[in-house]
Amino acid sequence: MSKGKFYTSNEKAQTHDTMTPLLSAMYSEFKELSKKKPDSAVSKSKIKIVNRLLEKVRDVLADEDSIEFLDLLDEDDVPQVSDVTLILSQYVAAMDAFRGKHHGWDGANNKWFIK
Repeated sequence: MSKGKFYTSNEKAQTHDTMTPLLSAMYSEFKELSKKKPDSAVSKSKIKIVNRLLEKVRDVLADEDSIEFLDLLDEDDVPQVSDVTLILSQYVAAMDAFRGKHHGWDGANNKWFIK
């Protein structure tokens, strides 16, 4: 492995590229809602949608140190909008870190460092 390059799989790179815009959009929506009604409860159906996305993101981050700090939402707790926003912000940061670690200039192109 070259100095400064950390390799990942093609599958994780593709999943990252697919999930990142969805995660960003979801985070933006909850962030806006959090400004208006931070204490509002989130419905179980929305929690399922969020968790479905986060589970795919967790697949990408499975080998990263940050995974131990990334939680899924508990449907039984009925989280508030501000809770969801906080959790999503952590996932956004972890995905940004993943890209920074496994994507970059190879001397000719910006690309994923694939095993």
